Amino acid sequence: MTHPIEGPDETPDVATEPDADEIRHALKQAGCGPPPPPPRVKTGHKVVLGIYFLVLVVLGAVYYALRLHVLSLPSRTEALVMRLDRGVMWIVLLIAAAKLVDVFLIARVDDAGSQYNLRRLKRLVVVVGIASIVVSLIFRNWYAALVSLGLISAILAFALQTPISSFIGWMYILVKAPYRVGDRIQIGGATGDVIAIGYLDTTLWEFGGPYLSTDHPSGRLIKFPNVNVLSTAVYNYSWPLFPYIWNEVDVQIAYGSDLQYVATTMRGVVEAEMGEKMVQRIQRFRGLLDQTPVDQIEVQEHPVVLFRVSTNTWVEAVVRYLVDPKKAGAVKSRLTRKVIEALNREPERVMFPRGDNR
Repeated sequence: MTHPIEGPDETPDVATEPDADEIRHALKQAGCGPPPPPPRVKTGHKVVLGIYFLVLVVLGAVYYALRLHVLSLPSRTEALVMRLDRGVMWIVLLIAAAKLVDVFLIARVDDAGSQYNLRRLKRLVVVVGIASIVVSLIFRNWYAALVSLGLISAILAFALQTPISSFIGWMYILVKAPYRVGDRIQIGGATGDVIAIGYLDTTLWEFGGPYLSTDHPSGRLIKFPNVNVLSTAVYNYSWPLFPYIWNEVDVQIAYGSDLQYVATTMRGVVEAEMGEKMVQRIQRFRGLLDQTPVDQIEVQEHPVVLFRVSTNTWVEAVVRYLVDPKKAGAVKSRLTRKVIEALNREPERVMFPRGDNR
């Protein structure tokens, strides 16, 4: 991504430091970090689960009383009550199982957004399960009901291939978390900040785009089906363990320039702009990255200056540094201005190419 000179922006390059929950979540994604603490069941949850258990006991007692003909009811009425009782038992059992999943599994998820999405998935499963139980109560012949549901499901699956695939993609996003709401990502030709993850699609607030040459928000929304995450590479710029990207400022200078002076000046300007806090944070992230397969040799806390020979008549001096991806454009604009001003102070040592070929 390129970041031409923008207007003045003195916003400091301070990336939002991830909190402990985000770091634990990122370490878990990398297959590292300490195991999560055992879940604590609140008293209210215990009471609710106890009520479900008592209801199941009562319904089971009624069912077996009817089956043993303890209650004198007409045969047709007895059969109907037994079917209803059995259906209600299954519904209560399904709701109780969903409550157990919520207490012992979903509650252990660190990220609040993931918890919300998992609870939405849980509710969907419960609704589908209850609907299936109701259908089985309406149709006395279970085999006929299953065949009917199977045929309908096959027809719907054929007609709704893309939505079903997108729903599977949504479940993949929940489990593997390639991105979350608030992350800055690139997927295919779309770049933007994630503002919503639905059952079928994801919505981005676009930055850059065909009408801008910088990373400024374009004002457009991008929607893409969730199935894309199953077949397209996702570039996430917001991983909590390392919320930075490498960026560069390049300047064209003449062959006769003092390259050592240029390198020292450019490095000094960038270090003064980034500050010692950036170095301290990168050192801290290095300690965290030691727990992952990432090669820490590539994680450098100081700016690096490189030189490249241009195909025309000059040398490119490039300074590489770390920056918050959401501030990359403004920081590059500010650094470019300050680097050029610093180099122009020594015209004897820093010569710029002249002429139409530049």
